[in-house]
Amino acid sequence: MPSKMYSLKRNERSKIMLTTEFREKFFEETDHTGRHMCISFRTGKRYYIEAIEGKKVKWGDLNPATGKVEGSYGEKYRGAVDKKDSLITEENGFDKVHELPPGTSPMNYIEKLDAEYPDKVQ
Repeated sequence: MPSKMYSLKRNERSKIMLTTEFREKFFEETDHTGRHMCISFRTGKRYYIEAIEGKKVKWGDLNPATGKVEGSYGEKYRGAVDKKDSLITEENGFDKVHELPPGTSPMNYIEKLDAEYPDKVQ
């Protein structure tokens, strides 16, 4: 399942982080959506991570008479969102969008991105 990761510019962070409705929507049903945030201890940067669902497999019951799969199983608690339902877009204030290929660890990618920035002042 591909992951989609975004980071905010420091000067734009306050605009989004103060928007209560964005925070509520982003963090609601995280088991279902797979959305979460990571704050770097080294730089203090915030990274918003959202798993984007890839190829869908149809789940359900096999009807022996028709040979077709019926039912709408597998829609709840997928741990990812459809690309069209992504909240982290340029329209919402995100400036750096990184789409990761399937199998890439978002946390490892964050470490590599974080290495490009200087340490925060203690």
